[in-house]
Amino acid sequence: MQLLPFLLAEKKRQRKGTEMISYYPDVSSYITRDGSTIRELIHPSHHGAGNQSLAEARVAPGCSTLLHRHEDSEEIYHVTAGHARMVLGGEEYLLAPGDSVRILPGTPHNLTNVGPDELCVLCCCSPPYSHEDTVLMDCM
Repeated sequence: MQLLPFLLAEKKRQRKGTEMISYYPDVSSYITRDGSTIRELIHPSHHGAGNQSLAEARVAPGCSTLLHRHEDSEEIYHVTAGHARMVLGGEEYLLAPGDSVRILPGTPHNLTNVGPDELCVLCCCSPPYSHEDTVLMDCM
């Protein structure tokens, strides 16, 4: 999407000093404990959010995240691109763009990209995501 020059200039001006807005190009990605590539779109450590976080997770075709659970965080996954098989508490579900899943604390879960394109999922966590709250199940 191409922005008009005056909108681009305004967007650049707005980037300075705000904790309320996250601009995608400004957010670096990293690998989480479950193996997915994450971009923290909104997180207390960067944006002042106190009770939740929002991240974009990407999984390459044919790859899976590690089976894991979160002791405290409730999650909502929303698929924006690609197709996945999700393990959720011992059940399996096929997910497509537009599908959403609620994951209760303590529920083992993982995603496998079963399509030819990159899988992209928005992940909302409350309380916010932390590595310390992630328990890997594949390694147990």
